[in-house]
Amino acid sequence: MKQLLEFIPIILFFVFYKLYDIYVATGVVIVATIVQVAITWIKYRKVEKMQWITLALIIVMGGATIYLQNENFIKWKLTIIEWLFGFAFLGSQFVGQKTFVERMMGTNLELPATIWKRLNLIWSFFFIGVGCLNLYVMYTFNTDDWVTFKTFIVPGLMVVFIILQMIYLYKYLPETEEK
Repeated sequence: MKQLLEFIPIILFFVFYKLYDIYVATGVVIVATIVQVAITWIKYRKVEKMQWITLALIIVMGGATIYLQNENFIKWKLTIIEWLFGFAFLGSQFVGQKTFVERMMGTNLELPATIWKRLNLIWSFFFIGVGCLNLYVMYTFNTDDWVTFKTFIVPGLMVVFIILQMIYLYKYLPETEEK
């Protein structure tokens, strides 16, 4: 349910972009993200730090998009978020006892420290790479293509990345005994 809630603003952005334009879609995604965070707070009594950061960025960058009538602000938001994730993961390689990946997955999976670090580095490069790819799409293609990229390609890349990660981690999963 929580993951589905996270996709609603993206879907609404796409729908309202197709029905109207990027400025209406941006207004809708701002409101939808505020509602999403409010629902998360009401239901779980907790909102993750990255959700707050995403909300702040959507309000600032989306607000600048609407106020200045410049779509580049909303397009840059994806790169900023991806780079924040990427550099946060990268920083966790050097600060603290555990990397971000180990903190997120460590209760479900036992891996050697070197594998956690390698996996964390791969995640950081993935996020930084998606941020760079967004800039490429943003400045090379038209807004229709960018909206399609943001709505479908980026989540698709994440799914492929997670599948590849699962394949990589398969050899580290504990063997189960058959009865």
